[in-house]
Amino acid sequence: MIWLILTVLWMGFIFYKSAEPYQEQDIRPMLAKWIPQSVVDRWMPHIEFTYDGGLVTWKEPYDFIEFIIRKGGHIAEYALLTLLWIKTLRATKRFRSFAIPLGAVLSVLYAASDEWHQSFVEGRTGHAIDVGMDSVGVLLVACGYGVVLLLRRWRSAR
Repeated sequence: MIWLILTVLWMGFIFYKSAEPYQEQDIRPMLAKWIPQSVVDRWMPHIEFTYDGGLVTWKEPYDFIEFIIRKGGHIAEYALLTLLWIKTLRATKRFRSFAIPLGAVLSVLYAASDEWHQSFVEGRTGHAIDVGMDSVGVLLVACGYGVVLLLRRWRSAR
Protein backbone atom coordinates (compact mmCIF):
# COMPACT_ATOMS: atom_id res chain seq x y z
CA MET A 1 0.00 0.00 0.00
CA ILE A 2 2.91 2.36 0.76
CA TRP A 3 4.20 2.07 -2.82
CA LEU A 4 0.78 2.97 -4.21
CA ILE A 5 0.55 6.00 -1.93
CA LEU A 6 4.02 7.16 -2.98
CA THR A 7 3.14 6.64 -6.66
CA VAL A 8 -0.07 8.67 -6.38
CA LEU A 9 1.71 11.42 -4.43
CA TRP A 10 4.44 11.62 -7.09
CA MET A 11 1.82 11.78 -9.85
CA GLY A 12 0.12 14.58 -7.91
CA PHE A 13 3.42 16.45 -7.65
CA ILE A 14 3.98 16.12 -11.41
CA PHE A 15 0.44 17.40 -12.04
CA TYR A 16 0.96 20.32 -9.63
CA LYS A 17 4.24 21.37 -11.30
CA SER A 18 2.67 21.05 -14.76
CA ALA A 19 -0.11 23.39 -13.72
CA GLU A 20 2.36 26.18 -12.94
CA PRO A 21 2.77 28.82 -15.65
CA TYR A 22 6.22 28.90 -17.24
CA GLN A 23 6.94 32.31 -15.71
CA GLU A 24 6.85 30.73 -12.24
CA GLN A 25 9.34 28.05 -13.28
CA ASP A 26 11.77 30.18 -15.30
CA ILE A 27 15.22 29.63 -13.79
CA ARG A 28 17.20 31.70 -16.30
CA PRO A 29 17.47 34.77 -14.04
CA MET A 30 18.76 32.57 -11.22
CA LEU A 31 21.27 30.93 -13.58
CA ALA A 32 22.51 34.34 -14.74
CA LYS A 33 22.94 35.35 -11.11
CA TRP A 34 24.77 32.15 -10.07
CA ILE A 35 26.91 31.56 -13.17
CA PRO A 36 28.93 34.58 -14.28
CA GLN A 37 29.07 35.34 -18.00
CA SER A 38 32.86 34.83 -17.97
CA VAL A 39 32.38 31.21 -16.79
CA VAL A 40 29.70 30.61 -19.43
CA ASP A 41 31.92 32.09 -22.17
CA ARG A 42 34.81 29.85 -21.17
CA TRP A 43 33.00 26.54 -20.61
CA MET A 44 29.89 26.55 -22.79
CA PRO A 45 30.30 24.05 -25.63
CA HIS A 46 29.43 25.49 -29.02
CA ILE A 47 26.41 23.30 -29.69
CA GLU A 48 23.21 24.06 -31.59
CA PHE A 49 20.28 21.86 -32.45
CA THR A 50 16.57 22.10 -33.09
CA TYR A 51 14.04 20.74 -30.66
CA ASP A 52 10.38 20.73 -31.56
CA GLY A 53 10.96 23.33 -34.26
CA GLY A 54 12.95 25.73 -32.07
CA LEU A 55 16.67 26.40 -32.03
CA VAL A 56 18.55 25.50 -28.87
CA THR A 57 21.88 27.29 -29.08
CA TRP A 58 24.98 28.06 -27.08
CA LYS A 59 24.56 31.67 -28.25
CA GLU A 60 21.77 31.97 -25.65
CA PRO A 61 23.69 30.28 -22.84
CA TYR A 62 21.19 30.61 -20.01
CA ASP A 63 18.38 29.36 -22.25
CA PHE A 64 20.62 26.45 -23.26
CA ILE A 65 21.46 25.54 -19.65
CA GLU A 66 17.82 25.79 -18.62
CA PHE A 67 16.83 23.54 -21.54
CA ILE A 68 19.30 20.86 -20.43
CA ILE A 69 18.11 21.09 -16.82
CA ARG A 70 14.44 20.91 -17.84
CA LYS A 71 14.90 17.89 -20.10
CA GLY A 72 17.00 16.19 -17.44
CA GLY A 73 14.13 16.88 -15.07
CA HIS A 74 11.69 15.23 -17.49
CA ILE A 75 13.88 12.14 -17.62
CA ALA A 76 14.36 12.01 -13.84
CA GLU A 77 10.72 12.59 -12.88
CA TYR A 78 9.46 9.82 -15.15
CA ALA A 79 12.29 7.49 -14.18
CA LEU A 80 11.12 7.86 -10.57
CA LEU A 81 7.48 7.42 -11.57
CA THR A 82 8.36 4.21 -13.42
CA LEU A 83 10.28 2.88 -10.43
CA LEU A 84 7.33 3.66 -8.15
CA TRP A 85 4.88 1.95 -10.53
CA ILE A 86 7.11 -1.13 -10.78
CA LYS A 87 7.46 -1.35 -6.99
CA THR A 88 3.68 -0.88 -6.59
CA LEU A 89 2.84 -3.57 -9.14
CA ARG A 90 5.47 -6.01 -7.86
CA ALA A 91 3.95 -5.72 -4.39
CA THR A 92 0.84 -7.49 -5.72
CA LYS A 93 0.52 -11.15 -6.68
CA ARG A 94 -1.69 -10.36 -9.65
CA PHE A 95 0.65 -7.94 -11.47
CA ARG A 96 4.06 -9.07 -10.17
CA SER A 97 5.09 -11.05 -13.26
CA PHE A 98 4.56 -8.19 -15.71
CA ALA A 99 5.16 -5.22 -13.43
CA ILE A 100 8.03 -3.82 -15.50
CA PRO A 101 6.23 -3.49 -18.86
CA LEU A 102 2.98 -2.43 -17.20
CA GLY A 103 4.76 0.15 -15.04
CA ALA A 104 6.49 1.49 -18.16
CA VAL A 105 3.21 1.73 -20.10
CA LEU A 106 1.42 3.45 -17.22
CA SER A 107 4.27 5.96 -16.92
CA VAL A 108 4.27 6.79 -20.64
CA LEU A 109 0.48 7.16 -20.62
CA TYR A 110 0.77 9.54 -17.67
CA ALA A 111 3.47 11.48 -19.52
CA ALA A 112 1.14 11.86 -22.51
CA SER A 113 -1.74 12.98 -20.30
CA ASP A 114 0.60 15.43 -18.56
CA GLU A 115 1.62 17.02 -21.85
CA TRP A 116 -2.05 17.30 -22.81
CA HIS A 117 -2.76 18.91 -19.42
CA GLN A 118 0.05 21.43 -19.98
CA SER A 119 -1.56 22.55 -23.23
CA PHE A 120 -4.31 24.16 -21.10
CA VAL A 121 -1.89 26.03 -18.79
CA GLU A 122 -1.07 29.66 -19.56
CA GLY A 123 2.42 30.02 -21.00
CA ARG A 124 2.88 26.25 -21.32
CA THR A 125 2.57 23.93 -24.27
CA GLY A 126 2.14 20.22 -24.67
CA HIS A 127 4.71 18.58 -26.94
CA ALA A 128 4.78 14.99 -28.12
CA ILE A 129 8.57 15.17 -28.19
CA ASP A 130 8.54 15.78 -24.43
CA VAL A 131 6.71 12.48 -24.01
CA GLY A 132 9.70 11.04 -25.84
CA MET A 133 12.06 12.64 -23.31
CA ASP A 134 9.94 11.28 -20.47
CA SER A 135 10.12 7.87 -22.13
CA VAL A 136 13.91 7.94 -21.93
CA GLY A 137 13.60 7.94 -18.13
CA VAL A 138 10.95 5.22 -18.34
CA LEU A 139 13.17 3.01 -20.51
CA LEU A 140 16.25 3.54 -18.34
CA VAL A 141 14.45 2.36 -15.23
CA ALA A 142 12.50 -0.44 -16.91
CA CYS A 143 15.63 -1.86 -18.54
CA GLY A 144 17.74 -1.31 -15.43
CA TYR A 145 15.19 -2.98 -13.20
CA GLY A 146 14.91 -5.89 -15.61
CA VAL A 147 18.69 -6.35 -15.66
CA VAL A 148 18.84 -6.30 -11.86
CA LEU A 149 16.13 -8.98 -11.66
CA LEU A 150 17.94 -11.12 -14.22
CA LEU A 151 21.23 -10.78 -12.34
CA ARG A 152 19.55 -11.74 -9.07
CA ARG A 153 18.00 -14.84 -10.67
CA TRP A 154 21.30 -15.77 -12.28
CA ARG A 155 23.17 -15.43 -8.95
CA SER A 156 20.58 -17.42 -7.02
CA ALA A 157 20.65 -20.20 -9.65
CA ARG A 158 24.41 -20.64 -9.31
